[in-house]
Amino acid sequence: MAYDRAHTVIRLTGAGDAARGPATRPGGRRRGPGPATRPGGAAYSAGVAPMTLSRRRVVLGGAGVLAYGATAHWSITQRIMRAEVPLYSETVVLAGGGSRLLVPVGQLDVVVPGTRVVAGRPQTGRLLEDEQEWLGTCAPWVRRGLDAPDGLLRSALLDLRALSVGLPVSVAGWSDRWRYAWPRDVSFVASALARAGHPEHAARQLAFLQGVQRPDGWFEARYDITSRRPPDDRVAQLDGSGWALWAASQLATHAPDRAVELLAPVRRLLVRSSRRLLASLDAQTALPPASSDYWELVERTLTLGTAAAVLAGLRSAAQALPFVGEMALADRTRAASDVLARQVRHHFGRHGYPRLLGGSAADAAVTFLVAPIGPTEPDVEVLSAIDRAQTSMLRPAGGLAPGASWKNDGVSWTPETALFAAAWAATGHRSRAQALLGWLGEHRTEAGSFPEKVLHDGRPAAVAPLAWTASLVVIAQHELTRG
Repeated sequence: MAYDRAHTVIRLTGAGDAARGPATRPGGRRRGPGPATRPGGAAYSAGVAPMTLSRRRVVLGGAGVLAYGATAHWSITQRIMRAEVPLYSETVVLAGGGSRLLVPVGQLDVVVPGTRVVAGRPQTGRLLEDEQEWLGTCAPWVRRGLDAPDGLLRSALLDLRALSVGLPVSVAGWSDRWRYAWPRDVSFVASALARAGHPEHAARQLAFLQGVQRPDGWFEARYDITSRRPPDDRVAQLDGSGWALWAASQLATHAPDRAVELLAPVRRLLVRSSRRLLASLDAQTALPPASSDYWELVERTLTLGTAAAVLAGLRSAAQALPFVGEMALADRTRAASDVLARQVRHHFGRHGYPRLLGGSAADAAVTFLVAPIGPTEPDVEVLSAIDRAQTSMLRPAGGLAPGASWKNDGVSWTPETALFAAAWAATGHRSRAQALLGWLGEHRTEAGSFPEKVLHDGRPAAVAPLAWTASLVVIAQHELTRG
């Protein structure tokens, strides 16, 4: 997936570990299964004819090989299903002077409880006041929900603030290899901030995207927030233009009185992104080309993740472009979105909306086809596909994998789980949304941050906090509030 490509260190546990009670932190060595017992032994009789003995040895030996092979396969399968990924931090805290500190696992004394502020420093009091002031200037629906017993909304907003305030743009996380800006993540942060009552903060996210976008409308997979350049050679992604347009539409929707004022400075972003998406559509099929999507693999087949993001971008462009005076371009994007919607329904819908064009395995990107990303009144077939996808992607701890074809490692991913929560909330399925949000709340770190992953036994793992998950929790909570 985007964040752990070639970076995650995984330790595989043996099948017997589950019987030892709650798993401990990664580290140390685990003992695997003992040596296989050779078949035969006392079963052989001294009176057996040589030929019979030979045949029995062949038969029993073959059975032993089969048994050993089956045992080895089972053991490997269990190991794969029980991948171990460490938790990189409990949270990140603001430490004054624009600095941030990762809170090591188990060292909760570093953070003031219930906040994202460093404890025991001369500037702690001032930082706490700033944090409370930021929360106090959120939208009324936020202020009403901050003291909810589950603390979900507060946790998500504090995570977002810790990963964005005072920075040129929000970062995915604060661990080294996540301290970058992914256009997709930035777009979801912008939506969450606009909904939370911080439209200026949201607009700054779009301004950064405008500054790094290529003249031809393409975005790189991610950016260093200081140099504004890609930190590696990951391929550019077409979906970035779609996400930027969706974020602009979200800003206009949730700050309608200020839409012209906030979008005017990013007119170039809207125009370039719209033209890029229009130019990407095939003249014959009206479908976009294969491109890396949020899985960040080099794709040779069009994925639903790309097609649905391009569709969302075109629909959003039709809504956002009039605010910057681009009426003709808005008409073109609206017409293109209507055609693309029919093609996505025809090419993906007839197979149940799988990840790959012509494939069968479900993908979390099916949630891109309904609100809050797609239309507010979804097709019943799409909702059925979302329901099937959730079932096929379920993991042992109760969360979801990115797709049904994702590696069978037992790990739940919190952003994908939150995507389904937001989709159910926005389409009126409150109980389903609340169940997933409740699960996310139960699997926060001890400091209250949302991690990227949850292991097979429920332990939080990898990066914490993660901006994409926090954004989606805010979005889902807002959708539930709007009801």
